[in-house]
Amino acid sequence: MKKIGLTIFAVFFAVSLAFASASKDSNTVSIGAVLPLSGTVAFYGNESRDGAFLAIDEINAAGGLLGKQLALIAEDDEGNAEKSVNAFTKLTSRDKVSFVIGSSTSGATQAMTALAQQNKVILISPSATNTAVTRTGDYIFRACFIDPFQGVVGADFAYDTLGSRRAAILYDAGADYNSGLADAFRQQFKAIGGEVVADEAYQSGDVDFNAQVTRIKVANPEVVYLPNYYNDVALQAKQLRAQGITCALLGGDGWDSLIDNAGDEVLNGFWSSGFAADTTDPRGQTFVKAFAAKFNKNASQFSALGYDAMMLIADGIKAAGSFDTAAVKDAMAKLSGPYVTGDIRFDENRDPIKGAAILEIVRQDGKLANAYKTTVNPK
Repeated sequence: MKKIGLTIFAVFFAVSLAFASASKDSNTVSIGAVLPLSGTVAFYGNESRDGAFLAIDEINAAGGLLGKQLALIAEDDEGNAEKSVNAFTKLTSRDKVSFVIGSSTSGATQAMTALAQQNKVILISPSATNTAVTRTGDYIFRACFIDPFQGVVGADFAYDTLGSRRAAILYDAGADYNSGLADAFRQQFKAIGGEVVADEAYQSGDVDFNAQVTRIKVANPEVVYLPNYYNDVALQAKQLRAQGITCALLGGDGWDSLIDNAGDEVLNGFWSSGFAADTTDPRGQTFVKAFAAKFNKNASQFSALGYDAMMLIADGIKAAGSFDTAAVKDAMAKLSGPYVTGDIRFDENRDPIKGAAILEIVRQDGKLANAYKTTVNPK
């Protein structure tokens, strides 16, 4: 009975998509977005949605795509895998979309990938960094770099730019993101000649890190790698500094919003990001100004990634000369060129090969700010 039900659903789903592809009489093509617009990670989703809106505005102002105007239909998944599937199904069956941007987090994105691949819907995530996201098939893309790359970038920056030879790591062993970055940093730092003098783990929900910090202090590191989310890093930095550890602190894009939740203890802190709002790149500067003008707020890495995700779809459609997703996904896989978040080309898994911006936490005009430090490119 279950198999019959699933078969009927799959047939209905495929017929709906076929009808969508065959419907050519409209002057507007809808692009779907499944993003966390509410809930604990709503900042990520709302920023990416706004970036995609800006991209569509610019595309339409320039004449649209293949004679069509674009419209964005955004659905809220609250960062929840089950709700992302429901939103995806609604967009593809009722709204007849064949291109979907989403989701912001890896778990919610992975919940949609099998459906997208089966039904030949192009799915591109702005910010899902888990390596497994794109492995489902060739209709799945991402605009962001993957977790291991951030760990490698962190190790290279610590060794080459900070001149550190002794590193400590403190990470959440129960979270894939944190442990994945820690693994990549550890391997790369050792491979290029560094020594990991302290390797400390904790469990999600912990708030007292003093035991680990005491062992880190004894090891006398020159840099402490904290591949954790900003709420944990705020506590860890405070406890590290309280025990007299003054060396540089380093992390990944989970540090976004750290400056809004911490004090001067995070100074001499550096983190890898998909985008720097104070970029010196002309394309990035144009985006920052346009985003501020439209939304009256500063651009973030998530808004830039949402913008690029939409532009990658658009460039794939242009290159294919068609809205047919089979042709577009082949064209997207061959794209190579400059985007707001850097030069992008895709590897065999449709993961972008691109650099990562390193931001330094500094004090500007009496408050903490993220300042562009450098870009670390793939070696």
